[in-house]
Amino acid sequence: MRRAMAEADVGDDVFGDDPTVIRLEERVAALFGRQASLFCPSGTMANQIALGLHARPGDEVLLEEKSHTYHFEVGGAARLWGLQARLYPSHRGAPDPALLAGLLRSDNVHLPRTTLCVVENSHNFHGGAVVPLAAIRALRAALPPAVTLHLDGARLWNAHVASGTPLRDYAANCATVMVSLSKGLGCPVGSMLVGDGGAIAEARRLRKLLGGGMRQAGVLAAPALVALDGGFDHLREDHRRAQRLADAFGVDPAAVETNIVIAEVEDGPRAEARLREAGVWTVAIGPRQIRLVTHRDVGDAEVERARSAARAL
Repeated sequence: MRRAMAEADVGDDVFGDDPTVIRLEERVAALFGRQASLFCPSGTMANQIALGLHARPGDEVLLEEKSHTYHFEVGGAARLWGLQARLYPSHRGAPDPALLAGLLRSDNVHLPRTTLCVVENSHNFHGGAVVPLAAIRALRAALPPAVTLHLDGARLWNAHVASGTPLRDYAANCATVMVSLSKGLGCPVGSMLVGDGGAIAEARRLRKLLGGGMRQAGVLAAPALVALDGGFDHLREDHRRAQRLADAFGVDPAAVETNIVIAEVEDGPRAEARLREAGVWTVAIGPRQIRLVTHRDVGDAEVERARSAARAL
């Protein structure tokens, strides 16, 4: 990837003439069967662009109660776009279509308009759970056309491999899809926003507004082309290794569908510190929980080190 960065053909992406970025955007759009895609510096920016694209100030957006967009995007829905969030519960990230249909606001002068619903797949804080395509299809059918569906697919590559669901099928049910390049694919930077041509043209304006217009961005897009050339088979190994971690940390391996393990411990921050002393980096995500994630830089030897540290912990 570093060699590809050094050798990348570049132009000026703000003017739309960086050849490496153009190749990446065309390739990702084709993977999802959509007209266009947009290279963004981060998944947070791509998600926020989608919110600004699909809703207007004062509108209400339906967000899953443990979602990244609600908890970890610095209140961007309210701060940037003036949107009101309404949270919905789920079963491991999968929404109940009837429940969400019941949350829609009626056409009343006193109420905000419900104009957008966001689904996350795979779902980070449900332990990398895969939201089935059937659930997304049922949700789309239950929502009126005036309510847009956006898919936060930061880890959609993992969901695609674990479930065998074609990427095009996910995209066919959503107005826009965000996919991260810097998670499962192991790139240093970037995410993509995928959709129809008109939507992505407007998204490009919003990216500029948020400071995401980059110049010789081909040096950042080049690693993504390398990753896509390599395919997704390595993700299956990530999933297998996550199940081995789960077993050592007291989590049912059968509940681990992708590359995330959320383990219960007596003291989350203390467990994080003790594991780090053993050379195992985790994240405390609560008073009694830690999160472990497998990726391209974690091999069998690293998993065995983590398993040994778990026994000592």
